[in-house]
Amino acid sequence: MDKVGLSFDRMRTFVRVAERANLSMVARELGVGQSTVTRHLNELEEAVGVALLSRTTRRVTLTEEGSRYYTNCLQILRLVEQAAEEARDARQAPAGAVRLSCTAALGVMHVTRMIFDFQDRHPDIRVDLNLTDERIDLVREGVDVALRLGPLADSSMKLHAIGESQRLLVGAPAYLSAQGRPERPADLSRYETVVMSNVAGSNQLLLSAPDGTSLVIPVSGRLRVDHGLAARAALAAGRGIGPTHLWLVHDLLDDGRLEVVLGDHRPSPVPVSLLIVPERAAIARVRLLVDFLAAEVAKLPGIRPS
Repeated sequence: MDKVGLSFDRMRTFVRVAERANLSMVARELGVGQSTVTRHLNELEEAVGVALLSRTTRRVTLTEEGSRYYTNCLQILRLVEQAAEEARDARQAPAGAVRLSCTAALGVMHVTRMIFDFQDRHPDIRVDLNLTDERIDLVREGVDVALRLGPLADSSMKLHAIGESQRLLVGAPAYLSAQGRPERPADLSRYETVVMSNVAGSNQLLLSAPDGTSLVIPVSGRLRVDHGLAARAALAAGRGIGPTHLWLVHDLLDDGRLEVVLGDHRPSPVPVSLLIVPERAAIARVRLLVDFLAAEVAKLPGIRPS
């Protein structure tokens, strides 16, 4: 087997091509000619003995074998990077990049500020923050840590449970005055509800009663949004009532722009967790950020520690 063809440089070139799907773009990023990129790919395919990419004049796509090889390459290259970083960490202050993914609204309202504080303490650590409500593949997207709300299904990641995010029903005082305040859960069906289109089951409210029983209330609304900050704005503007995390609206409740509806009936709390790619967990800068975020997120309004 040609060991040169399997060198880390060839793997890195292949990974970039797989992610960019464009040979000329990768050539520009690497500062080499497109013919060099093509040669690297040909040498790698010859060494492994299978076609990894399907190339036409318009696009580059992974073959089935290439897709599996891409995932393995990511793990191998990360292990190589981790080994070098751990050796450096033992000799000097933590430095380098940490790639963090976070729920968008939580990131904008709170986590960005936390990162400012973190970098003031650790000026040599760069944080690449990705804000998205999608459940991304951490390894494929090159993410080290993800701050997640809700149940988790990815058992291959290292889990750091932070606690639960308390939720409640809220509405603007003007809207509630005009419509009349609901006196019991069954009344909620006749109110406009700000619906989260990217949340399963948002056409009904699942509430917990003081005695621990659960109630399911069908709801509807003319406004559907797919972002927590849009829901916050709609609720404050009196477009209806809706369930929300306390950390998302605590300031609006404090200054009277929103009020709690049926405070003794609440939506179920949502788990808050940090997911860490196992191979990255031992790196000092990743560990520092995970510990910092776990402590700071636990201080947010409505976060009940595990």
